[in-house]
Amino acid sequence: MRDAFSTALVNLAIADPKVLLLTGDHGYALFDEFRKRCPNQYINAGIAEQNMIGMAAGLARVGFRPFVYGLAAFVPIRTVEQIKLDIAHDDLPVVLLGDGAGFVYSHLGTSHQSTEDIACTRAIPGIEILSPADRFEMTACMNYAYSAKKSVYMRMGKSDRGDIHAGPVQPLESGRLLKVRAGRKNGPALIATGSMLRTAMDIAALQDLTVWSVPILKPLSVSDVCDAAAEALCLVTLEEHSVLGGLGAAVAEIITEHCSTRLLRIGVADRFSEHCGTYAYLMNEHGLDNESILRRVNSFVSSIQSA
Repeated sequence: MRDAFSTALVNLAIADPKVLLLTGDHGYALFDEFRKRCPNQYINAGIAEQNMIGMAAGLARVGFRPFVYGLAAFVPIRTVEQIKLDIAHDDLPVVLLGDGAGFVYSHLGTSHQSTEDIACTRAIPGIEILSPADRFEMTACMNYAYSAKKSVYMRMGKSDRGDIHAGPVQPLESGRLLKVRAGRKNGPALIATGSMLRTAMDIAALQDLTVWSVPILKPLSVSDVCDAAAEALCLVTLEEHSVLGGLGAAVAEIITEHCSTRLLRIGVADRFSEHCGTYAYLMNEHGLDNESILRRVNSFVSSIQSA
């Protein structure tokens, strides 16, 4: 997925010399090709992320198209005030790229684990939020972010969980869900984003469930969520993010106002990690491994059927 990101960024920059890449002293190997092909469109702003956001806002005001790259723990978390006031307030066409979202930087502890970035940016008016799940969604999200010509945050999580789609994704439409697996009508439908789409597909294959991908988290299509609810016994959201303010919360907000169904939100509980360890260890600690999720889904379905 990282290769797809790099390729998409290079292609956009070659096609439009107004595209600039700003990085907070991160991603050197990732941007080798960009620096080789577009050296005059690359700015290393150093370990000064808040200043980098202000710089991007100024560049956008004079006609440039900045893509701002950092670790998700720093962009957007360290820079929320600057994103709110310098970029989103005036709807500037800046694309914020938060890499390593969720538990990717597992060994580095809480300071580098980012499970609140969606919640923080969802509450900022006007900003759109993207969360690609594989290399094909990544390319589509990059093209969407450029074409949107507005403030966008793109969340980049675990990069090596394999392809979901068999080939290129059609141009994304604002807020639309993508049905990636059609399953039985009397089972739960899984709605997943980012790294958790791979988990959803694995679980769905065991029980013949429908799976929806959410590459665009904000805005989120009311009609698509209600259609997904109408087709299934219940909905289950999966995200490598806090259950507070993320995908599950967005779906809950829609179904409480526009349609009726039972909803199970699977994500990170309202707590920090207890220990450091591998990515797999932390996913297990937070109950986001396949076995733990399958148990919760089956228990939830049983409670509905016995009610």
